[in-house]
Amino acid sequence: ADQLLGVAVATERPDLEEAKASLVVQSAENSRKLKEIEDEILRVLSSSQGNILEDEGAVNILQSSKILSDDISEKQQVSDETEAKIDEARAGYKPVAHHSSLLYFAVTDLANIDPMYQYSLRWFVDLFVRSIADSEPSDELEARLATLNAHFTFFLFKNVCRSLFEKDKLLFAFLLATKLGLDAGRVAVGELRFMLTGGVAMGELPAPNPAPEWVSDKMWGEMCRASDLSPESGHWQGLASHVAENLADWKALYDSPEPHACALPGNWQSVLDAFQRIVVLRTIRPDKLLPAITAYVSATLGSRFVEPMPFAIEPSYADSSATSPLIFVLS
Repeated sequence: ADQLLGVAVATERPDLEEAKASLVVQSAENSRKLKEIEDEILRVLSSSQGNILEDEGAVNILQSSKILSDDISEKQQVSDETEAKIDEARAGYKPVAHHSSLLYFAVTDLANIDPMYQYSLRWFVDLFVRSIADSEPSDELEARLATLNAHFTFFLFKNVCRSLFEKDKLLFAFLLATKLGLDAGRVAVGELRFMLTGGVAMGELPAPNPAPEWVSDKMWGEMCRASDLSPESGHWQGLASHVAENLADWKALYDSPEPHACALPGNWQSVLDAFQRIVVLRTIRPDKLLPAITAYVSATLGSRFVEPMPFAIEPSYADSSATSPLIFVLS
């Protein structure tokens, strides 16, 4: 994040970065001069014979050293105050650096899907700089930050998707959405883990399967474990018992050809948010996860993240160079 902050400020406000670099040099020079003054004072004191106050040459050196030392100290104080103001201005771009660092780690996670998906930090930073240059300018900082984040998120997604197999593009979009959701507190770690794994069965179920003719033991087990998710919020409490007490309503959802587009029975539609409703769908109709995730990504990041993105050779060729060739993988 610190590296990306420096890149963002250097691109957006090169005057700040130049001023900060100049202050660093000036501060080092001030420290060097103070050290020379200290050494000179020590030399005078050690070489002086008898009463130093009677040594006119030594007194003159000490007086001039004090004047020079005071002058340097004043300059350093002004330098420190200026640097503090610059750091405050640079801090305004921290949200962009933080957001971009989340995107970078989402990209590096792709290697867990396929080891062929490797992206260097240098490539990422170059893309970041291009995105800043291409995004819509604004004099208002907050508006500018929002523009930078939105533009880079899609710019990165579009560039990464060039190198992804078709089956992995939605997964990458979902990875971006959940990574940003986790950071913003919209997605809980435990709920994401449950959506991916269904939880871990621990001993006997707390309640018998109420409708084994259509509710599988696996489904019921996951429903019971979902009821224990995020106990501090209380959102999930009573889910399994509500299913058992309202079988007809839940059976209608189970039988629906588009359960991902249906409202959850009872008040669960309003109690659970969009991501949590995907978790419920994962227990009752896992075959409809893909359209549910597509709708979630569209609502969270925007419809352009789920729209077909045909490959075009021209922009890829424009981004290539003698040291960055294009590689075509036929599958």
